[in-house]
Amino acid sequence: MPSPHLEPPLSRRGFLIASAGAAAALSVTAAPAQAHDARVFGRFGSPAARPTATTLYVDARGRGDHTTVQAAVNATTGSGWTLVIAPGTYRETVSLDATRTEATWIGASEDPRDVVIVYDNAAGTPKPDGSGTYGTTGSATTTLRADGFTARWITFANDWLRADHPDISGTQAVALKVMGDRSAFHHCRFLGHQDTLYADSLALTVFARQYFSHCYAEGDVDFVFGRATAVHEHCHFRTLDRTDLAAAPYGFVFAPSTAGANPLGHLVSRSRISSEAPDAAYKLARPWVPSSDTTARPSLVVRNTWMGAGIDAVAPYTNMSNSYPWQNQRFAEYRNVGPGAEITVPENRPQLSDEQAESATREAYLGDWRPWKEEC
Repeated sequence: MPSPHLEPPLSRRGFLIASAGAAAALSVTAAPAQAHDARVFGRFGSPAARPTATTLYVDARGRGDHTTVQAAVNATTGSGWTLVIAPGTYRETVSLDATRTEATWIGASEDPRDVVIVYDNAAGTPKPDGSGTYGTTGSATTTLRADGFTARWITFANDWLRADHPDISGTQAVALKVMGDRSAFHHCRFLGHQDTLYADSLALTVFARQYFSHCYAEGDVDFVFGRATAVHEHCHFRTLDRTDLAAAPYGFVFAPSTAGANPLGHLVSRSRISSEAPDAAYKLARPWVPSSDTTARPSLVVRNTWMGAGIDAVAPYTNMSNSYPWQNQRFAEYRNVGPGAEITVPENRPQLSDEQAESATREAYLGDWRPWKEEC
């Protein structure tokens, strides 16, 4: 059980302040490309000491093969490429299409605070070509469609802020949308406010498996959501404060949209949920039944997890639409602790039996795929 007293990771707001100097340094008048420097890529080689022919190096200051992540992605074809990304703030949108399978992205410093991929589109942001707005999916800073993707020690962020855009009502702003099967994230951060981490699949009939280990996600409204079969293990979820709202609820941590035919949705295990907001300001979850799949039956199991006082322990679930009440979905808990996990109204907190909990495991959710064996 993770300790509730650990110092929380640097939040998105803290990141915006802390990275301001780094971002400025990266945007000054371009200097000549520096000589290749192995130190900037840590223990992962360098362009002069490439461990494999399918390893590329990214450095915004010119010490690698490419200065942007997207340029490096574009330089790859087929399967099995590795990108080693030097410390820096990479302000860009990045897309990995479905043909570039078995890709690995590594933050070279082995600290996710150092490697940040960030942009600031929201669902309601007008497209430059005048063809409308981006929509939720289009707002994503990083979009991953390929199967077999792995990321380590990277921050995926969307720093669009409501306060800066009072004229925009579509405030969904995705940091990462991941759709591929066998997608794994180890020691990564996901920073945003609404719809931060979109764990999805390529189609309704595709049950994409995704694994998040020792990761940090923050936001306010539905900030971990989607229809993937997603296991979150040893993760930290942090709810943000809201100065634009006078009363709770300020938001919702999870909003699964599991297809009705999929027996498994999101599983949260041995994790923690903390908050910057007042006590009981957040709901643990609400079901998302999208108009594109009105037969969805959202599924979420939270087990062996510490919940802080920011979660409304009396009524932790609510409806996104009264047409699809949360009680008709597949929500359950098991042996959670902390003030936000206190069971005061039993009918509001469905619990797994010991026998049912034996099937709520990473092995059951992910089948023959064992990504935790690749943990660094």
